[in-house]
Amino acid sequence: MAKLDETLTMLKDLTDAKGVPGNEREVRDVMKKYIEPFADEVTTDNLGSLIAKKVGDENGPKIMVAGHLDEVGFMITQIDSKGFLRFQTVGGWWSQVMLAQRVTIVTSTGEVTGVIGSKPPHILPPEARKKPVDIKDMFIDIGASSREEVQEWGVKPGDMVVPHFEFTVMNNEKMLLAKAWDNRIGCAIAIDVLRNLKDEKHPNIVYGVGTVQEEVGLRGARTAAAKIQPDIGFGVDVGIAGDTPGVSDKEASSKMGEGPQIILYDASMVSHKGLRDFVTDTADEHNIPYQFDAIAGGGTDSGAIHLTANGVPALSITIATRYIHSHAAMLHRDDYENTVKLITEVIKKLDKETVANITFD
Repeated sequence: MAKLDETLTMLKDLTDAKGVPGNEREVRDVMKKYIEPFADEVTTDNLGSLIAKKVGDENGPKIMVAGHLDEVGFMITQIDSKGFLRFQTVGGWWSQVMLAQRVTIVTSTGEVTGVIGSKPPHILPPEARKKPVDIKDMFIDIGASSREEVQEWGVKPGDMVVPHFEFTVMNNEKMLLAKAWDNRIGCAIAIDVLRNLKDEKHPNIVYGVGTVQEEVGLRGARTAAAKIQPDIGFGVDVGIAGDTPGVSDKEASSKMGEGPQIILYDASMVSHKGLRDFVTDTADEHNIPYQFDAIAGGGTDSGAIHLTANGVPALSITIATRYIHSHAAMLHRDDYENTVKLITEVIKKLDKETVANITFD
């Protein structure tokens, strides 16, 4: 692997950490370690979302920059008499990316390695070979011979299961491969935005937030925003890259390396036009590349943030990412750095008067 610089070390620590919805403690601890030096105060809400506050002007508007801590994964639900584990998906999975994949079960006493198994093709009738295996028919094999042995190893129902994959810099060192880009990249952006503002005057109060339970319904964003009561909100997440074989421009038009995606519409929110225009005008002013995208299905934390109290102008800014909701995804470092730069420049301009003008645009 290529030698890791400070940024890549942070990205590795964030993506290698394990945390499915409801089990985000390990990821929260990593994010806290990296964001605390740039914050005036770090707190959590009662569900466990991390909230790092940095005051520029204590009388200025409150700006929320949120990435979610959780990743898609699984939960153990049953242990059968032969020692095989049944599981529940936590977050959205497509069955064809799951079989024969290595996983880690996180128990109260340590970690146990397993593999997602199913019937081999040799014993399947021809028609069954052509069909995807139903998730409910899959199981996890940890090499145990009985329920009692599984229990001796500390595995019990409710334990979280995460994909096993180590952060990797590709031969093209701009290309980064890891599990959980969705959405540790949003957490990293929140960290680096606060880092950029460390010695800068900014006319507002900035909150870098790592939310919990996004993958099961934007839950942490709802509770964190209720605590913060922001005036402006940014949900920072992964988006869909349309630059792989078999994906048409009609399905997904964004390309890796061509700048952050400005989301016009998704299933959780119609983006706020005034804020959207302000962000793209700022990008144009600073020659920061960007792309527009609209996603008919799915949503981001912005969907919960914009419905807080009497409404919050919000925008989703995302990173074009290949192979999300699988064991490993790929993104481009330039997109990450340009997103940090764009949000930083936007925040520097969000004073009370500007926010008022955006709100009623």
